Amino acid sequence: MTHTRKLALTEESMDAWMSLFGLNDANIALLERELNVRISMRGSELAVTGEDLETEMTLLVIDKLLGMIRSGDQVDSMRIRYAVALAREGKADSIDELLRSVVAVTHRGKQIRAKTLGQQQYVEAIREHDLTFAVGPAGTGKTYLAMAMAVMALKNREVERIVLTRPAVEAGEKLGFLPGDLTQKVDPYLRPLYDALYDFMGVDAYQKMLDRGTVEVAPLAYMRGRTLSDSFIILDEAQNTTSEQMKMFLTRFGFHSKVVVTGDITQTDLPYGRKSGLQEALDILQDIPEIGMVRLTGKDVVRHELVQKIVEAYAAYQEAKSAQTEKN
Repeated sequence: MTHTRKLALTEESMDAWMSLFGLNDANIALLERELNVRISMRGSELAVTGEDLETEMTLLVIDKLLGMIRSGDQVDSMRIRYAVALAREGKADSIDELLRSVVAVTHRGKQIRAKTLGQQQYVEAIREHDLTFAVGPAGTGKTYLAMAMAVMALKNREVERIVLTRPAVEAGEKLGFLPGDLTQKVDPYLRPLYDALYDFMGVDAYQKMLDRGTVEVAPLAYMRGRTLSDSFIILDEAQNTTSEQMKMFLTRFGFHSKVVVTGDITQTDLPYGRKSGLQEALDILQDIPEIGMVRLTGKDVVRHELVQKIVEAYAAYQEAKSAQTEKN
């Protein structure tokens, strides 16, 4: 049955409403398409017209989106679609939990929160386990959230230093053509880690911590023969590790340390025929309850909306390709 529900727009909340509407009311138009309702302004009231279930769901989604805006989050098409998806699954109240959970604060004072339930699960896994694996496509916040947790652990004196590492496998033979010593050669491959640290610490504070050894950014080869205690260690792009490298790394951390291993097992740069050390570790260690394992999906992509569509398209292609291979 079609009917209309109305919401009063108070003067105090007008800024939030304007943000919700978006440029040229684009957000409202998206809500109409996603929920099959009609939304219109009638004086100082917002009118929602549609079937009972869709109308109720629209009001619920609008309330949650306004909560995001008031907490300082930006509402865009991706966030709207995610809120609608949660509402359809009966999980709209989980948005409140996401808004309450502050993971970290950048050096500019911006609060960093998990933006999806998958990201929230990831953050909780890091808090609850000494070793956590996070696998998923690009744009799901694997590295950024791990970095946020590391910086907060350092600020709270839970660890004495942060160690960040990546394999330089993707450099391949090109590594030798780059100028400088080994550290300078692998520097471009560590750049994403630097960028995230700058975000949380600021360039000056990061440089001071680097000089004191409180923060270390190094290629994976530098981990051999070391035992890392009282440290927060992040292995990024772990899909590019070999079996030997992964085993070497996982046996490096000592007492009072926390380790996060991130990667995308669909994007390995290893030579053809070499099994990813990340995939092998997931297979070998999956039954150990003390190890956290989180699998993020296209639903957890928080970059440009187009990135999510690209990830989903590639996943569908790989699934179809695997099915065809099995038939043959």
